[in-house]
Amino acid sequence: MLSYLFPGQGSQVKGMGKDLFKKYEDLVKTADQILGYSIEELCVHDSKNLLGQTQYTQPALYTVNCLMYLNKIHENNLKPDFLAGHSLGEYCALFASEVFDFETGLKLVKKRGEIMSKAKEGGMAAVIGIDAEKVNEIIKQNQLENNIDIANLNSPYQIVISGAKKAIENAKTIFEASGAQMYIPLKVSGAFHSRMMTDARDEFAGFINDFKFSEPMIPVISNVTARPYEKTEIKNLLTEQITHSVKWTETIRYLMGKENFESEEVGPGNVLTKLVEKIISEAEPLYIEEEKKAEIATNADGNSAENNVQSFLGSDEFKKRYNLKFAYVTGAMYKGVASAPLVIEAAKNGMLSFFGTGGLSLNEVEKSIENIQANVNGITSYGMNFLHNPDNPSMEEKLVDLYLKYQIPNIEIAAFMNITPALARLRIKTLEKKGDSVVSKIKLIAKISRPEIAEACLRPVPEKIIQKLINEKQITQQEADLAKKYPIADDICAEADSGGHTDGAVAFALLPAIQKVRDDIVKEYEYKEKIHIGLAGGIGTPQAAAAAFMMGADFILTGSINQCTIEAGTSDEVKTILQDIDVHNTEYAPAGDMFEMGAKVQVAKKGILFPARANRLYELYRQYNSLEEIDAKTIKQLEEKYFGRTLQEIYEDCKRYWNEVDPWEIEKAEKNPKCKMAMIFKWYFGYSTRAALNGDIKEKVNFQIHCGPALGSFNQWVKGTQLESWKNRNVAKIGEKIMNSAAELFWEKLKTIKI
Repeated sequence: MLSYLFPGQGSQVKGMGKDLFKKYEDLVKTADQILGYSIEELCVHDSKNLLGQTQYTQPALYTVNCLMYLNKIHENNLKPDFLAGHSLGEYCALFASEVFDFETGLKLVKKRGEIMSKAKEGGMAAVIGIDAEKVNEIIKQNQLENNIDIANLNSPYQIVISGAKKAIENAKTIFEASGAQMYIPLKVSGAFHSRMMTDARDEFAGFINDFKFSEPMIPVISNVTARPYEKTEIKNLLTEQITHSVKWTETIRYLMGKENFESEEVGPGNVLTKLVEKIISEAEPLYIEEEKKAEIATNADGNSAENNVQSFLGSDEFKKRYNLKFAYVTGAMYKGVASAPLVIEAAKNGMLSFFGTGGLSLNEVEKSIENIQANVNGITSYGMNFLHNPDNPSMEEKLVDLYLKYQIPNIEIAAFMNITPALARLRIKTLEKKGDSVVSKIKLIAKISRPEIAEACLRPVPEKIIQKLINEKQITQQEADLAKKYPIADDICAEADSGGHTDGAVAFALLPAIQKVRDDIVKEYEYKEKIHIGLAGGIGTPQAAAAAFMMGADFILTGSINQCTIEAGTSDEVKTILQDIDVHNTEYAPAGDMFEMGAKVQVAKKGILFPARANRLYELYRQYNSLEEIDAKTIKQLEEKYFGRTLQEIYEDCKRYWNEVDPWEIEKAEKNPKCKMAMIFKWYFGYSTRAALNGDIKEKVNFQIHCGPALGSFNQWVKGTQLESWKNRNVAKIGEKIMNSAAELFWEKLKTIKI
């Protein structure tokens, strides 16, 4: 188990962090604004000799420790299993655990340093060579208990005492005469971690009370208890730390009790590294059978109120149906952007996740299925998406055969404008009789954005299509009979305005409408199995998730935020663009796969010309009936600025492609000039997608990146935390953080309601 340890006051040194300030300019700028002075000047040059003063030392060390941590994660991409910090360093550990962001932590540390610097009448000393029990004994035997406290238990035989300045000075001869090998007065401005800091503690308690904190994402060991923090203890423990002993020896012994303990110091110097070496050589590991403390009062059933709040977050029945820990789904993103590694990671962490098959060959889809099934270790909370393909209906049929062959447990159906024979066959072939009931072996979740499509998916397969499939001998009469009173979709996801294909629906209007359609149809057909309604579109923060659940969503589905993770199957160049977009940096553009129909996708527009160029192409398609009708100046612009090649060269590329896939498309283009124009224009959409996925930086202006405003909202939420960089974004950690934080919002709101 790897632990990162953050040093505290005393480890500061002139020049610390000099290589990091330029690398993390945004955080440094934030620090300068909060502090009112240049943090780089203080740490690197210290021209005014302020670095040794508590009110400056603490913000400086906090900043450098945090930057060193971010840099370490960036370079190694390795997160620790545990975190701990010595005194001030504990704030850095809590930042690394995402309890608060960089800005919040710095505000707390700034106030802490200012308050503690006011304590001028105390002193501290290090007692070397005797243990804590002996130190306590000496204090009591010499009636020093009213003036001296133990401040730091740094190692078994290095104890720091704190108290009244005169008492600390006089105690030197007493401790040396009682067996201490060394007694070293420390150059500090006050009696830190002692009762003399009571006024400072009380002032800090009033200040910290206005802040809100998140659940630690990585366990942080508290100085006060030498045990992991619980969320409800954060304010109290940070406040009490000011007057309490730093139990560093017990902290390390606790970590030593974990399997394969190893630690790394994150900060200037090696003070903690040396202390850890001493503790390992002088003390035994501490083995404790841990029981999670109740965060809040327990109710009569023995369940915490927080757990009751968690139960609000989606349908328990939905979670049971799909074997989930969270009512949280990661949606499919085309071209394998929702990749096999992404699906595997989410599934292994109790979430339902769908692979993005759109635009991939059948062979690519099959290889991805084999990869996923080989790595989920029997977990069934994964699936593939089944995208309507009006240009190539035969692909729908082939995908159905593939999914049935591999018995994919869950399928996300999307972009269907009506019920196709392939979709109908998929539904019918997945049904079976169990006793008196009809059940589905494979669950279908329909992602829709219109009530009329929801209605079609909530009804059984139309009789006309059933009869067609029977006549073509694709299904049997027995199979057809099972389908007559079973909905096409087991569950529905209402998709509001989102990245990719979108109708721009508003979540607050769409979800209630779909819920009403569901209720009416369930009543009409008397379905026995519950049909769950989830919500997607615009969900990138705990607030958005909480709002969805408050509206009665049985589950939530996220998309855009997941393509900016380490697991996503797109290029690093795209992820770097996406991590910096804001909520207003998206635009609607024509959908390449439904170009002629005028369907829209939402894409990123910051620094990219694709949406403007794609919309121009659609305007030309609507305005003209053939390429020959377009004026020469516009044609030249398309060839030189948009495409970088002639229209004839593009047409030859298209013919080569369609001759392999479906030669009939070439025949249509040859006979119909407007079809030919559409074929050439649609080439640009495929080209722009490939450029983005491959990270062809020379074609950055043409990148087609499907993205909704949820990602901009997410970016704002994680700004100043380690998740600001996409290189630290893990799809499962993001999902868990959103769900846990949404539960906290619920709980905080419930506490304010008076019944």
